[in-house]
Amino acid sequence: MTAGTRLDRQFAFLVEADRLKSVLRANVLLNLSRPENSAEHSWHVALYALAFGASDRAIAMLLLHDLVEIDTGDHPIHLAHDPEALRLAEARAAERIFGLSPDGAELLALWQEFEAGVTPDAAMAKRMDHSQPLFQALMATEPLPDHVQIVRDNLSGGRAARLQAEWPEVMAVAQALIDGQPLPEGDLAARLRFLAEADQLKSVYRANTLIDASRPENSGEHSWHLALYALVLADQAGPGVEIGRVIRMLLIHDLVEIDVGDVPLHSAGGQAHGSAEIQVAELAAARRMFGMLPEGQGAELMALWQEFEAAETPDAVFAKSLDRCQPVLQNLGSGGAGWVEYDVTYDQVEARVGEKIARGAPVVWDWLRQRVRDHFDRDVASV
Repeated sequence: MTAGTRLDRQFAFLVEADRLKSVLRANVLLNLSRPENSAEHSWHVALYALAFGASDRAIAMLLLHDLVEIDTGDHPIHLAHDPEALRLAEARAAERIFGLSPDGAELLALWQEFEAGVTPDAAMAKRMDHSQPLFQALMATEPLPDHVQIVRDNLSGGRAARLQAEWPEVMAVAQALIDGQPLPEGDLAARLRFLAEADQLKSVYRANTLIDASRPENSGEHSWHLALYALVLADQAGPGVEIGRVIRMLLIHDLVEIDVGDVPLHSAGGQAHGSAEIQVAELAAARRMFGMLPEGQGAELMALWQEFEAAETPDAVFAKSLDRCQPVLQNLGSGGAGWVEYDVTYDQVEARVGEKIARGAPVVWDWLRQRVRDHFDRDVASV
């Protein structure tokens, strides 16, 4: 398989994955503004895993675990369904979706390991996946009574019941919240508060749209998609790159936007992307966000975020290249919606985007460059 053909298939898989952002779930954002979608749920669960000390392998499982819902949709635990029929439908969906990737067999095996839930990594990933919806309901601004009842039933006899023995400390906190008690003090509560605060990233909207151009992309689902890019395009990383660290960087890299908002790459003026004013604001936001965590963990994630921002280490250079790459695919798929809004030219994409991608993933930029050129040439020809 040639490098170009391999990238064709890798990007076909990543483009297909974008559809997960349009699969709605039964639970809602913590601010109650709308239903959560399965892509931002996948990001949030992966962030749970990061906060609670999961392995890189468990985090990778969570990036993949809900992709089958592109075909099958979400099946809320409180509604009746045929478990065997759903199992078969999800298995077919996994075969189709992972089959798009040249590494489909490895991705499918990772998904199957998660589904079986037997290995320590899969058990940890399942624990995160089953815990996040509990606190999504219980830590809402005004917990919805019917959602709290679903949590109560889930803890007493549903899939979360086993967590009473498997993770009693966290389940005791969930029960306390059900009973109307406040979060206790301590490291566990600090992590849960941080994760609840992180939910706000799902309400920060970006300049580019989903690939189908149906709406703006938000920064939570963008962070999930980027982490998936790192997993799928790991073969494009340079020497010395640790993909697990890259994925962790990308899961946290945009948390500062909760305070600062998205600053489009092609924006102009005093508050433009990369301006001194924005850098100061983002640093303050990072200190606030990571300062919510237990001291040692907060310092570790602060250092990881600063490493990403500096873009000097091999891990950060590759992470930055992916952060520039993903919006290009979004724009190519949506007809250049973001580029049109900011009146972007090919030369600006080459200078602001291409150089960063080429620095960390030169073969990827070679693959993208001609497609970007063709897009802008078509626009000129149509005028």
